[in-house]
Amino acid sequence: MKEVVLNHPLITHKLSILRNKNTSTKEFRELISEISVYLCYEATKDATVYDKVIETPLTKINTKVINDDDYAFIPILRAGMSMVEGIIKVIPNAKIGHIGLYRNENTLTPVEYYYKVPLNISKRKVFVLDPMLATGGSAIATIDKLKKDGVTDIKFLCIIASPEGIKTLKKAHPDVKIYCAAKDKCLNKNGYILPGLGDAGDRVYGTK
Repeated sequence: MKEVVLNHPLITHKLSILRNKNTSTKEFRELISEISVYLCYEATKDATVYDKVIETPLTKINTKVINDDDYAFIPILRAGMSMVEGIIKVIPNAKIGHIGLYRNENTLTPVEYYYKVPLNISKRKVFVLDPMLATGGSAIATIDKLKKDGVTDIKFLCIIASPEGIKTLKKAHPDVKIYCAAKDKCLNKNGYILPGLGDAGDRVYGTK
């Protein structure tokens, strides 16, 4: 499967609070962070593990570990930054890059204004982070850029996805697996997800 939708009562509960227009900025941020932890957990189920010998208080054992340095997280500015706090708790030594995109409100196409990624990005497993997968334009533009830098292992993590965004992203990058907490009904005429949760960036930073 090229998309994974978290299906758990706890996630459904948290999403109901997240969607509520009366939820405070503080609680909204905390919920984005919490749900991001679960997304990262799901996205690392196929993680490469390495052998390691450790010593417990009683004996030595052979165990398995992941290498944090294998990973890089790329939040799409600005809303994507809200997911970093949660996901970095799961893989604390992962490297973090940034891509700045804004949506042209007339054409709904992304416009890039910033791009900075870790060294040796082509050798890393990259998670692209954005709370909303709406039209798919920003996700595609980001992945296009990463692939130009030689990245071959990419996953896209979001809180809410539209069917249109999933379809568009799959068509452009069929090798990229999508992880979301919820798949919503549709996009409205302005390219916003319904029922959605509004503008994630504005709600995270309290700018509206």
